Amino acid sequence: MKILGLDMCADTLVGNEMLRGISGGQKKRVTTGEMLVGPARALFMDEISTGLDSSTTFQIVNSLRQTVHILNGTALISLLQPAPETYNLFDDIILLSDSVIVYQGPREHVVSFFESMGFKCPERKAVADFLQEVTSRKDQMQYWARKDQPYRFITANEFAEAFQTFHVGMKLGEELGTPFDKKKGHPAALTTKKYGVGKWELLKACVAREFLLMRRNSFVYIFKCIQLTIVSCITMTLFLRTEMDRDSVQGGSNYMGALFFGMIFLMFYGMPELSMTITKLPVFYKQRDLLFFPPWAYALPSWILKIPMTFIEVSVWVFITYYVIGYDPNVERFFRQYLLLVLINQMASSLFRFIASAARNMIVANTFGTFALLVLFALSGFVLARDKIRGWWIWGYWISPLMYGQNALMVNEFLGHQWSRVPPGSNESIGLQVLKTRSFFHESYWYWLGVGALVIFVVLLNVFFTLALTFLKREYSLPTKIYASL
Repeated sequence: MKILGLDMCADTLVGNEMLRGISGGQKKRVTTGEMLVGPARALFMDEISTGLDSSTTFQIVNSLRQTVHILNGTALISLLQPAPETYNLFDDIILLSDSVIVYQGPREHVVSFFESMGFKCPERKAVADFLQEVTSRKDQMQYWARKDQPYRFITANEFAEAFQTFHVGMKLGEELGTPFDKKKGHPAALTTKKYGVGKWELLKACVAREFLLMRRNSFVYIFKCIQLTIVSCITMTLFLRTEMDRDSVQGGSNYMGALFFGMIFLMFYGMPELSMTITKLPVFYKQRDLLFFPPWAYALPSWILKIPMTFIEVSVWVFITYYVIGYDPNVERFFRQYLLLVLINQMASSLFRFIASAARNMIVANTFGTFALLVLFALSGFVLARDKIRGWWIWGYWISPLMYGQNALMVNEFLGHQWSRVPPGSNESIGLQVLKTRSFFHESYWYWLGVGALVIFVVLLNVFFTLALTFLKREYSLPTKIYASL
C-alpha cells in the first residue's frame, strides 16, 4: 500500500454511487494493488490514465514499475501520449499505428530507429508526442530531417518492414526464431498450485477481511442490539407474567403465542444478511474469477464469525423476556430455550445468505426471502395445526426448519414443572393439553430432535451457500476470467 501511495487512506471505504469514498485516482490504484497481490504475474492494462492528472498517472506507473521489478513480473500498459516523466519509466516500448507494430524494443533505441528512417525528434519535443505524430499523415512532414532528399509520406507498414532490418528488430527476430532449449527448463519452474499461497493462509486472510468488515459495519450490529432491546421490553410488557394465566389451556395458548412471536422475531433478524451479502458479491466474483481464493475460504468466515453476534443478540432477548414473561423458572429450561433460539437465528441467517448468493440481485433476493418466510411461518404448525394441513402440503411441514424449532420450544416449556398440574376431571397435565390443542408432538425427545434438525439445516444451508458461490456466475460478465488450464 505504501508503494501505491494508499497508506494515507487505508482505513477509508472505497465508496460507491451512494457512499462517498476515496478519490478516482486512489480507486484506480486500489484496483491495481488488488491485481498485484493476486496470483497473476502478467498485467495487461488499457488506458489506465483516463480521468487522471499527470501526477497521479506518474505515481501509478512508478508503483507498477517498482512492483514488477521486485516480483519479477510483466506489465503491458497502453497509454496515449503520456507525460515525459511517465514515458521514461518504461523499459520497453511497443508503438502501434494502423493495427501494425511499428517498433518493439528498448525505450533507449526508439528515437534512433526513426532517425535511421530520416525523422528527428526536436530537442524540446516530448518523445511520446513525437512517436504519436511521426506516423500521422498530417504531422509526419515536420519531423523530416533529410533536407537533401524530397519528403514522401512513409506508411506504418513501411516502418514495420524497416524495423525488421533495424538491429533491435533483428535481435528480436533471432530470439523468437530460436526454439526453446528444453534442457534449460525444469518442472519446478511451472506452478502446480491454483492459488498463490496455501489454503490455511487464504483462510486466515479471508477471516481477517471479514472481521475488518464487521468492525466497519459495527453500527449495524449496535443498532440491531438497541432495536432488539426495545422490542424485548415491549414484548415482556405485552406478555407480563402477572397478567398471564398458567392454570388453564387458554393461558397456555397465550404463552404459546409469546414463544411463536419470539421465534419469528429472531427469524426476521436474519434478513440483514440479504443486503450485506449481495453488497459484497461483486467484489467476491471478481476475486474468485481471478483465483484470489477458493469460495469455501470466503463462505466459512461469513458463517463462523457471525456466530458470536448471534449469541449476543439472543442473550439480549432471552435475558430480558424469559423470567418477566413467566416461562418455566427451571434454569435448565432457560438455557435450553436459549440454545434453541441461537440455532433458529443461525438457521435464518444461513437461509438468507443462501438466498442472496442464489438470487444475486437485491430485488429478487428480497422477493424470495419474504416468500420463504411466509411459507415457513404457514407450515410451522402454529398458524395452521398439523392435523389441519392438507395431505398435498404435509411434506412442506416435515421439511420446515421452523416446525422442528417451534416443536422443541413448545416441548421445552410445556413439559416443565409449572405446567405439570392436572386439573380436576382430567388425567393429563395442563401442559400436555396445551400441546395437543395445536397438534404439537408431546414426547420429551422432540427437544433434542429439534436441536439436531436445526443443526443439520444450518450446516446444509451453509453448504448450499458455498456451492452457490462456487458455481453461479455474476449477473453480467466481465473479461476477468483466468482459466486453470493456461
